[in-house]
Formats: sequence, C-alpha cells, structure tokens
Amino acid sequence: MPPDVAVLIPCKNEELTIAEVVNDFRTALPTCRVYVYDNNSTDNTVARAREAGAIVRNEQLQGKGNVVRRMFSDVGADVYLMADGDGTYDPKIAPALVRMITDESLDMVVGVRLSDESEEAFRLGHRAGNKTLTKFVGWLFGHRFSDILSGYRAFSRRFVKSFPALASGFEIETELTIHALELKMPVGEIGATYAARPKGSHSKLSTWRHGFRIFATIIFLFKEVRPARFFGAIFAILALISLGLTYPLVVTYFQTGLVPRLPTVVMTTGIMLLAFLSGACGIILDTVSRGRRESKRMIYLSMPGPGES
Repeated sequence: MPPDVAVLIPCKNEELTIAEVVNDFRTALPTCRVYVYDNNSTDNTVARAREAGAIVRNEQLQGKGNVVRRMFSDVGADVYLMADGDGTYDPKIAPALVRMITDESLDMVVGVRLSDESEEAFRLGHRAGNKTLTKFVGWLFGHRFSDILSGYRAFSRRFVKSFPALASGFEIETELTIHALELKMPVGEIGATYAARPKGSHSKLSTWRHGFRIFATIIFLFKEVRPARFFGAIFAILALISLGLTYPLVVTYFQTGLVPRLPTVVMTTGIMLLAFLSGACGIILDTVSRGRRESKRMIYLSMPGPGES
C-alpha cells in the first residue's frame, strides 16, 4: 500500500501562486491530501486554494511557527511534506522526498536550495546568512545539514508527533533541525531548485530582523539542549576574568606583603563565585535536560517508523 501523504502549506497573502502550488503537488503526488493553512490573509488566498482542491484551514496566531504547530497537531498521515505557498519550491521532487522517507526509513529529508540560483531567487544576504547560521548550528550540535533554513521538508509521523513546536515565527526551521539533531534521528538531504517569486509577490522574510531572531533561537536551544556546555562556557569565561584580575594582586602581595586594592579583591571573589555558580547550574540542568531528552525519545519510539504499519 502506498503511504498516506499529507502536503502541508502554510501561507499568508499568496493568491498569485497558491492555486498553482496546490495543483502541482496534486499532480506530483496524485493520492496525497493538500492542506493549506492560512495565516490571516487579506487577499483571495483562501478562495484560490479551495478552488484548486486544497483542504483549507485557518490559524489566527500570527507567525509561521504557530501555523506549523497547528498543522502538526491537526493532521494525521504516514508522511508529511511541508512547502511554502509562494511557488519557489519545485513540486516535481516531492515523490523523491517521500521515497527517501519510506525506502530509507528516515525521519526528515530537507530539500536543500541549490546554491547556483539567480540573485533574484536567493538573495545574497539571505544566502550568506543561511550559510553562517548553518555552520553555527553545525558547530554547536553537529554537522549533518547544509541548509537548515529550507522550508521544503518531508517528515515521518514519529518526527511530527514527537516535535514540541515552541517557535512562533520563521525560526521554526531551526527548531525542526535541532530537534532531529538532539534525538539523533536518521535524516537526509536532496537538492531542490529554488525559483524566484513571481512579480507582485513579496517575501515576508527580513534578512536582519529574522536573522537575529534565528540566531537568538539557536543560543536559547543550545542552553536548553546542552546546558552543561552552555554554562560551562560561562564558567570558563568568568573564571579566566577573575584569575586575570587576581594575578597582579598576588604578585604585589608576595613582593610587599600588602593588598593595596581591596575593592578589586572583592570583585574578583564575586566573579569567581559566579563562575562556580554557573558551573553548578550547568551540572544540575544537564540532568534535567537528559530526562527531557529521554522522554522525547520514548514518545518517538512509541510510534511506528516509516513503512511500518
């Protein structure tokens, strides 16, 4: 039996492209169900999606992360395929994404946006920011992805139903990536053509504003997932500062027998106490994080994998 595939399309104000996107996915995957989750559009996006045969639902909380949380909660399927409604991703590779999930028993496959596309399709600022953030995530969590911000992805049921979905905006792709890395899930990548938006269609992504939000999300998730390393780094920085300030005081004391800068002594003592407090927090929170990770893993294992009944 072919897998039950649900195509999930979060969108807002995409009346120019949504009908074509829905039709193309229904052509590429004839047995799939296409869900369009509208995020408070002010144009005719909803009407165009319905005319194309999509199942249309609405999420009132603004932000892509809120829409993805609602989609993952509402929809049941064997394989989930998520794409944007702006027509930038190629539906022709959708069958390949689904096959990778089922044939290779993967939990997430990312459609990597090809790097040789035109400047109009993939702006230089977005491309540079994507590479920087991808390398940063790889440095903190492991190098397994080459495009962490792609919105074109396929998921297994056990990935979707074990994903907490805490992000509210465009940082949702980062959270999806780190969830897979945290639980050491089997994942894959496939090249995906990334096309330019049609004339009259405008991107809702701000290079700097959303870039800083994604960077802050990475730091926050690193604290949540790797607290021992996060607070250990704070311990090391504070300890080095304290020792650096203490060294000349110790030298002066052995030369003269006096401690001439008492305020500095008090400050260095306080900094060292903060360093050890940070280290203790890291050890305690690492135990808590391990328990949370084990709980997520058990929920993940309680569901059948790709291709299983």
